[in-house]
Amino acid sequence: MPMKLSHLGNEGADETARLMSASQRLIEEAARLFPLAAAQNDRTLWLEAMIDEVPDYLYFKDRNSRFVVANRAIVSDNLREGIDSLEGLSDFDIHPEHVARGFFNTEQEIIRTGKAMLDMEELIRDSSGTLKWLLTSKLPVRNAGGDVIGIVGIARDITERKRSESLHLGQAHLLKMIALGAPLAEVFSSLILLIEAHVPDVTGSILMLAPDGRHIVNGAAPNLDPAFCRLIEGAEIGPAMGSCGTAMWRGEPVIVSDIAADPLWADFKALVLPYGFRACWSSPIRSYQGKVLGSFALYSRTPGEPSAECSKLVGMATHIAGIAIERKEAEDSIQFMAHHDTLTGLPNRSMLDERVASAIEAADERGGTMTLAFLDLDNFKLVNDSLGHHAGDELLKIVATRMMNCVRASDSIVRLGGDEFVVLISGAMRRGETVEDRLHAVRRAVAEPVEIEGRSFQVTCSMGVAAYPEHGRNATELLARADAAMYRAKEIGRDAMQVFTAELANRAHEKLVQQEELRRALARSELFLQYQPQMDLSTGRIFAVEALIRWRHPERGLVAPGDFIPLAEETGLIGPIGDWTLREACRQNKAWQDAGLPFIVVSVNVSARQFQEKDWVERVAAALSESGLEAHYLELELTESMIMDDVQQAVETMHRLERLGVHLAIDDFGTGYSSLASLKRFPVGRLKIDRSFVRDLPDDGDDAAIARAVISLAHSLQLRVIAEGVETREQIDFLREAGCDEIQGFYLSHPIDARALQAILCIPNL
Repeated sequence: MPMKLSHLGNEGADETARLMSASQRLIEEAARLFPLAAAQNDRTLWLEAMIDEVPDYLYFKDRNSRFVVANRAIVSDNLREGIDSLEGLSDFDIHPEHVARGFFNTEQEIIRTGKAMLDMEELIRDSSGTLKWLLTSKLPVRNAGGDVIGIVGIARDITERKRSESLHLGQAHLLKMIALGAPLAEVFSSLILLIEAHVPDVTGSILMLAPDGRHIVNGAAPNLDPAFCRLIEGAEIGPAMGSCGTAMWRGEPVIVSDIAADPLWADFKALVLPYGFRACWSSPIRSYQGKVLGSFALYSRTPGEPSAECSKLVGMATHIAGIAIERKEAEDSIQFMAHHDTLTGLPNRSMLDERVASAIEAADERGGTMTLAFLDLDNFKLVNDSLGHHAGDELLKIVATRMMNCVRASDSIVRLGGDEFVVLISGAMRRGETVEDRLHAVRRAVAEPVEIEGRSFQVTCSMGVAAYPEHGRNATELLARADAAMYRAKEIGRDAMQVFTAELANRAHEKLVQQEELRRALARSELFLQYQPQMDLSTGRIFAVEALIRWRHPERGLVAPGDFIPLAEETGLIGPIGDWTLREACRQNKAWQDAGLPFIVVSVNVSARQFQEKDWVERVAAALSESGLEAHYLELELTESMIMDDVQQAVETMHRLERLGVHLAIDDFGTGYSSLASLKRFPVGRLKIDRSFVRDLPDDGDDAAIARAVISLAHSLQLRVIAEGVETREQIDFLREAGCDEIQGFYLSHPIDARALQAILCIPNL
């Protein structure tokens, strides 16, 4: 029964016309193809031709949802065996019952309500068995009286669009999984299932290259037999290793259209053919830089090559797989770096607590113990200074490897930083072996000769040992006590091993108490300065004083500097103490000047920690500014060893201080190891002969020779010389005869407070 437009009501005609507007050009083409019919105004022929030329489904159904008119597109896609026309048939005749029921219910709702249903997505299977997605609109058709007499429908095949949407959603989901750190196996499985859903009759597999770059590791294959996957695991890639092993070897896609006949599968076809696979198409997975990371493969049970669309999908899959692998490798690398030392590869401080906790747990389970040894290389700094930091790094790597070779898998070596290591000994000992045996083996391995950059040398180590549960119950306690024992090993001569004892515990406790007392002393103004005069031998005038710090303890009385300065240096308190000393000395010197006393220089000792701080020069400038003292009335005393730690940096800092106007002196000259070449570069004005060379003058011939040599050397470099520790008239006479410029010591005065010194300054000459 032909469909006539005149039978449609206004609403139905308008909606139908709107839906058909997209096919206007086809309608015009239909008119061109049937000019005679058009010319004769044969509306029936014209309409049938037009409908058949529309590529979309176009049909009319009666009130019972039976086809009255159907165009060529829907007829050709839905004819079944024994059916040559859809006219008079319903969807129940051509679709499964559940599909037909859905269509029927929708159409009966339209007929009942008279309301159109537009842009519905429907899934059907055509006569060839292919699933298709349709975008369908169905509208009521009314007669002249306005009654609904059926429906008109138009449906467009959107299968490709749905496939594209599905693919994009799948890609987005995969990238989200990667971003959230999902396990690689899960990402790979989802990726394979996505490809399998878009490529019919294939089974996917992802393989990875092992870290050695030679062997195969299974990544994922959700629909492959696990037995087959196990056969592949660990195989070595090569020029004739099936599709995947060859693709990774060549670094390019390998398409095998017939496994049974292809020589690449000659040695392996017996493994794969029992599973029914006849073709295998594999492409390498690459990193962003082009490195081969693995392969993506599709197995087919039908011989042949992949379609262009399939190859495109595989390209997408290898790209996403590469992103996933690199993301995982980067994450693993970050995790490794967070918990391991980048130089040696050993666990670092962040892993120490975890390793100790595990060792303690294991000790508790077996009713045993575990041992923690704190190890510090002796004189490691000399290697850095003589050969450079590169050689020092190489030494640390060698030492780390040697130590690892001395312990078992249950033990751990941890690098804390610098040249400090921790050795954890856990687990049962071998028969006849003791913990001490293993620790001595570590020490012997460290002390073996090392050759770096053509030079051979040896380093030893000092080791402190603490045991669980005897010396501590957790990582903090054990490390602190092993550290204390290690420092005791340093004190007794280095190259030694010291086990923690109660005596060391008491000393550590005393040190902690002293540290807190010293911290409070700074806060409570228990520290004060005394001053020792310095005299010019040629004029007898007091031209300078050295500021010396003292501690008046509320219970112990006066504490000598030698009893608290080393502790301050060890704990870091030397920084604030040194800053206070500098500010107080500048303030006092300015106060003397304001009181009308002769202008003199105040000399202040500088600690190594202060001198190495980046803002040290600025802090000196601030102390001068706060006090109002002019820079040339301040002298800073630097030790040889402090300067030689980093000569280049020291010279730069000294020049900055010189530009500030501050005087510089080298203290305790002769006790360090500065070279003449270095000494020439230092912008200093004075050398101070150490008291150890003055004490036995003039009777000790060696000391006399050294004193004369230092004085001669200093004068040749245009430097003045001051001798400290002068206590007798004979010493003064010798030094004056030897050409020494200045003296300081008990012969002139013991260190005294500011008021007593003021009285001395009032005396014109001593």
